[in-house]
This record gives sequence, C-alpha cells and structure tokens, in this order.
Amino acid sequence: MANTNTNLNATPTANRFTIGLFGRRNTGKSSLLNALTGQPVAVTSAVAGTTTDPVYKAMELLPIGPVLFIDTAGLDDTGDALGQLRVEKTRAIMRKCHLALVVAEAASGLGAFETELIAQLQERQIPCIGVLSKCDQGMPDAQERALIQQRLNNIPLVYTSTTRGTGIDTLKQQIIASAASLTAADQQEAPLMADLIQAGDLIVLVTPIDASAPKGRLILPQQQTIREIIDSHAIAVVAQPQALPQTLANLRTQPALVITDSQAFRSVAADTPEAIPLTSFSILYARQKGDLVEMVGGVKRIERLAPDAKVLIAEGCTHHRQSDDIGSIKIPRWIRGIAGDGIQFAWSAGIGYPENLADYDLIVHCGGCMLNCREMQDRIAHARAAGVSITNYGVLIAYVMGILPRALQPFPEACRALESGVAQPD
Repeated sequence: MANTNTNLNATPTANRFTIGLFGRRNTGKSSLLNALTGQPVAVTSAVAGTTTDPVYKAMELLPIGPVLFIDTAGLDDTGDALGQLRVEKTRAIMRKCHLALVVAEAASGLGAFETELIAQLQERQIPCIGVLSKCDQGMPDAQERALIQQRLNNIPLVYTSTTRGTGIDTLKQQIIASAASLTAADQQEAPLMADLIQAGDLIVLVTPIDASAPKGRLILPQQQTIREIIDSHAIAVVAQPQALPQTLANLRTQPALVITDSQAFRSVAADTPEAIPLTSFSILYARQKGDLVEMVGGVKRIERLAPDAKVLIAEGCTHHRQSDDIGSIKIPRWIRGIAGDGIQFAWSAGIGYPENLADYDLIVHCGGCMLNCREMQDRIAHARAAGVSITNYGVLIAYVMGILPRALQPFPEACRALESGVAQPD
C-alpha cells in the first residue's frame, strides 16, 4: 500500500519534484529509498518482488524544496499475469517523473536491460542517474567501470551501499545537480490565472457545496485558486451558485473574473453580466497542466462520433462516485444527447491510463488537479500519437451548454482556435 502524507500543511503531490526509482527486482531500490529519506518507508527483503505497488514518500530536499520519491516494482517481473500487472504499474509511474534513478547491483553492472530502460526514459525526456547499489558486496574492476560509464553516454553514475551508508550523500547531491540543470518549465507549472489578474483585482469563486463536496473543506482546485489569488495580492470572494446574484449586487467594484465549478456553468453564466469575464476551475487546469487549444479542438469531435463510437473518460484521482456523478453519469448523458444512444463508454482513474488508446474515438479528461504537469502532458502526447482527440471536463461542459465562447474569453489563443474551426483529425 502506498504511503500517504497526512500533514495538512504539506505541498500537494502534484506540485512536488518527482523522482522515480526503477530497475530489476531485488537490486536494492527499496533500501535506497529508505536511505535517501532517512526513514523505513519501504519494506525490504532478500526475496525478489517484495515491492508490489508503488511506494510514495514526500520530503523536503534542499535546495530543491518539496520532492516526492516513488519506489517501484521490478521491471523484470513478467513471469505471470500478476507480475505483468506490477510492471504496468511501474511503467505508469514513468509518466509523472521529473527524474529517474536507474538502480542495478554493482557486482552485475549496468547491462542491456538497464541500457534499454534508460533509452525508454530518455525517449520520454526524463533525465536519469545511474545507481550501482550494494557496492559492499562486490564491485566491477576499473576496466568494467570505464565501460559502464562509456555506455551511459554522459549520464551521471553513483556507487552506493545502504548497509555502509556509502554514496548516499553523493547521490543526493547528484539529484540536486540534476534538478538544477532542468529548465524552469520542467520544474514549475504555469500559473492557474496569476497572469490574468493584477494586485487589487476582485475575483469571485463560485463553489457549490453539495453531496459531492468534502466535509469541512474545499476541494484542491478551489484551495489552490484561492491561494494563487492571495499570492497575487488580489481579493477572493467565495459564494455558492444560488448566492451569486446577491454577491455581485453587494460588490462596489466589478470583478475582474468569475471562476465557477463547471457543473454550475449554466446558472452562473446566466447570473454573471456579459461584461465580466467568466471561466471554470477545470478550464484553468486544462491551460495550466495540459493544452487548452488542443482540448478545444478535441471537443468538436463529439459532433462527428459514429453511432457506435467508444469514448474514454479519464480521471487523475479515485473517489467514491455519487448518484449523479459527473464522470460516470452526467458526461455520458450529455455526449449521448449529441451523438446518439449507441456511444460506448470506458473509464480509467488514478494511474490507470490505458496504454492502447487506439481503441477509442475520444478521450474526456478531468482537470487533472492530482496530476503533475509532466504526467498530464504525457497523457495528451499519448493521445496525440494514437490519433485520438482529447478534451477536458470543463471544456466539454461549456460546449454542451452552449457557452464555450464565453468561457474561453480570457484566453485569446483558445478563442481563435474555436473561431477558426480547429479540430483534431478522425
């Protein structure tokens, strides 16, 4: 079972610099994670295959800041259906990593298996560090070490022993150096809407409190939006949909922006004067983490779905589904209302994003607040490579309600894409 961080002040997982540990079974990945974090996070054993599910550990690694280590099952665990499933989970972790540690035993060195793994990571544009573990149990000779370094082609290599504590500080320093070499775009996500507002602006957030709202708190998109407004020295006003008319009437200054939960789009659009820019939390996340222009193009695919088309509805987290759940009930109902009752639906949640997307005609993805930008971009690229249109919850909801042009008003590039009729190919 994955570890969770219950500290209410903790940085959200999606905002952390993510470091994955990959390699064969029983190469010391879990022991290395424990040594790097200074805690017995992962269960270790001499028995190969002890790690079954990914193990997560959040910590502060200065000067990087908040990081997330993920220990994974061995990629050579392909002997049966369960082993194959573990490998698939491990490969899914690659989507979210900013940096990968490729771990092998020092006595064995980095062979063809590790070289192929590094090539796969580099294809995904994930920087790597080679780690030769258990160096207290045997080391390659000088000639072999030189050959290993040559095969790595400028990838850093660190020798470690968790039993002796050898190389752990060196590895931490190499992680820090690798993180520092990444561009700002690799390490930081774009703003949600800080570039749309100015200090002193008044922003109204429409946040329904219904059966799906978590008890005693706001959902993550609402929290993060409020925080970014405050960090921008602007003013956040929060109201439920039914209180919006009175809220707007009470304001002495016209809001610079109204942001709503997508499911309240229709009533909020009706209650918000046309002169006030309006969008949704989900559309903001589509722009921050994904590609809003591509999502706008993808939504038009609904009009051209064949009667028996297959649609994937993908969410980045898992949650208890309500009786009128947005992903399993409302979106299918809206799409069938446009494209016909014969449309087939499939669902994925959490890390369970399908490898074979060619089976689908359209993907409708949630805002992705629980995914980091790298994973969301990977999912979009995966869809693009398969020739499958992809759109976003907020974009789709605004589209089916006939208010997408207005919801995109704050985003000129997306507006131009909508007006020009840009759409993804069949």
